[in-house]
Amino acid sequence: MFREQPIDEIRNYFGEKVALYFAWLGWYTYMLVPAALVGLIVFLSGFALFDASQISKEICEAHTIVMCPLGDHTGSYHLLSETCTFAKLTHLFDNEGTVLFAFFMALWATVFLEIWKRQRAQVVLHWDLYGWDEEQEEMALELINSPDYELRPHRHSYVRSMLILVLSLFMICLIIGMAHVLVVYRVLAAALFSSFLEKQVTTAVVVTGALVHYMMIVIMTKVNRFMALKLCDLEKPRTFSERESTFTMKFFSLQFFVHFSSLIYVAFILGRINGHPGKSTRLAGLWKLEECHLSGCMMDLFVQMAIIMGLKQTLSNCVEYFRPWLVHKCHTIWTIKHNCGSQEPELREWRHNVLLNPVTTFSLFDEFMEMMIQYGFTTIFVAAFPLAPLLALFSNLVEIRLDAIKMVQLQRRLVPRKAKDIGTWLQVLETIGVLAVIANGMVIAFTSEFIPRVVYKYRYGPCRLNSSSEHDCLTGYVNHSLSVFHTKDFQDPIKKEGWENVTECRYRDYRDAHDYNHSEQFWFLLAIRLAFVILFEHVALCTKLVAAWFVPDVPQSVKNSVLREKFQALQKKMRCSSRSTEV
Repeated sequence: MFREQPIDEIRNYFGEKVALYFAWLGWYTYMLVPAALVGLIVFLSGFALFDASQISKEICEAHTIVMCPLGDHTGSYHLLSETCTFAKLTHLFDNEGTVLFAFFMALWATVFLEIWKRQRAQVVLHWDLYGWDEEQEEMALELINSPDYELRPHRHSYVRSMLILVLSLFMICLIIGMAHVLVVYRVLAAALFSSFLEKQVTTAVVVTGALVHYMMIVIMTKVNRFMALKLCDLEKPRTFSERESTFTMKFFSLQFFVHFSSLIYVAFILGRINGHPGKSTRLAGLWKLEECHLSGCMMDLFVQMAIIMGLKQTLSNCVEYFRPWLVHKCHTIWTIKHNCGSQEPELREWRHNVLLNPVTTFSLFDEFMEMMIQYGFTTIFVAAFPLAPLLALFSNLVEIRLDAIKMVQLQRRLVPRKAKDIGTWLQVLETIGVLAVIANGMVIAFTSEFIPRVVYKYRYGPCRLNSSSEHDCLTGYVNHSLSVFHTKDFQDPIKKEGWENVTECRYRDYRDAHDYNHSEQFWFLLAIRLAFVILFEHVALCTKLVAAWFVPDVPQSVKNSVLREKFQALQKKMRCSSRSTEV
C-alpha cells in the first residue's frame, strides 16, 4: 500500500492511458498528506479551545434567554443554554483557523496541479511521447483499417449547438428541481418525525436528508450518463478523442449539480427565506420551511458533508470491488459446475481470462469521474469540513490497491491506448480549483459566524475603544446576535405549561424589535460579507496565478532534452541536405 507504484510496468501491460491514471492518483494521494495534516490541526485546535470559547461560555450560561420555537415540529420555547454542547462542537470547525485553511487549500490545489504537470512531462519524456500527436495517430489507424478512409473535416452547426445547450440547461434545471424535492422531503420529514421525536427532530431531518440525497446521486448518475451519451451523439464529434472529451465535460457538469446542489442549498439558502417568528414562510401555506440547526447553519453543512462523503467513499469502494468479485466468483462456479469450456492444459490461461469480467470504454472513465467528484468534495466547501482531505487520503490508500486488484485479477485487460496527459480531466481539475475559491469564500462570509464575530469585535464589542480591555472582545456577542420577538405578536399564541409568563423570545437574526424589519446591523453585515467575498476571491485567485507562474509546468531538464533532440534532428537534416547538394 505504501510502496512506489511500478508505473513503467503498468504502462508495458495496460498502456500509457492507464499508467497515467495511476501516476496521477498516486501523486494526488501523496499531495493529500499535507492537506490532511493541516485540516486535522485546524480541527484539533478547536478541541484545544473547546471550553475556552467566549461564545460557548455565554451560550452555556444563558439560563434566562428563552428562544422562540424553530418550527411547527418544536411547538415550544426552549432555553439557549440547552444548545451548549452543539455550540462547543460547532466551534471545532467554525473558528479563525477555518479562514486560513480555506486559503491554504486554494494554494494547495494550484501547487498540486502545477507539480503534477511537471511530473507528467518527465514521465511522458521518459516514454518518448512528449511530441506525440494523438490526432495524427488516429488518422493513421483509420487508414490502416480502411485504405479508402476519407478525412472528416471539422464542422460546426449553430442549430445543433443551440439544441445541445437547451437540452443541457433543461437537465440542469431538472437536477435543481430534484434538489427542491429534497427540500420538500426535509419539510415533510420534520412534520412526520415530530410525532415521536421532540428535541432531536432537526438532527434526524439532516441525517435522513443526507441519506436521501445519496440515493438521489446513485439514481441520477445513471440518468446523467444516458443523457450525456445522447448529447454526444447529437453533437457528432469527429474522432473518438473528441467524443471522449465532449462526453467528459457534459457528464461532469451534470454530475456536479447532482452532488453539490443540496450542499449549495444548505450553505446559502437554508434558514434565510423563512421570515421571522409570527410571520413564517410556509410550503403550500401549510408547513413551515426548515430552519438551520440550533447552533447555526455550519452544523448542518458539516453533517451533510460528513455523511455524503463518508457514504460515498465507503460504499463506493465496497461496491466497486465486491460487485466484480461476486460476478467473477459466480461465473467461475457456474462454469465449473456445468463443465463448460475446454479442459486442455494449454487453454487453461485462456479459459481463465474468458471468465474475467468484461471491460467497456467507461471502465477507466468511471475511475477518473469518481476521483474528480472526490476532489470536488475535498476542495469545495472544505471550510465547513476540514477533515475532508483526511477522509480522501484514507480512501485513496485503499482505492489504489482496489483498482490494481480489480484490473489485474477481476477484469479482462483494458485495450492499451497511448496518451501523453490525462486529457480533459486536467481542465476539470482547474475548474474545480476556481469553484473552490468562490464557494469557500461564500461559506466563510455567509454561512459561518466569522464575519459577524469580527464586526462585533471591532465595532460593537468592549474592545472597540480600548484594545487592552480586561474583558474578552467577544463578551456580549451572543446577546447582540439575537433579535427580540414579542410573544403577543404570535398569530396563535403558544400555551405550554411552564411558559405562561414568557413575554418575549429570541431568535437568530438582525431585526428591529418593533416592526421586525431587518435592522441597520443586518445591512452593514451584508455589505461587509460581500466585501469579504470579493477580497477573499481576488486575493486567493491572484495567489493561485502567482503560484502557477512561479512553478513552471515543464521542468527545465525536460525543455532542454526536447530542445537538444530538435537541434540534433535539424543538424542531421542539414547534413543530409548538404550531401545531396554535393552529389
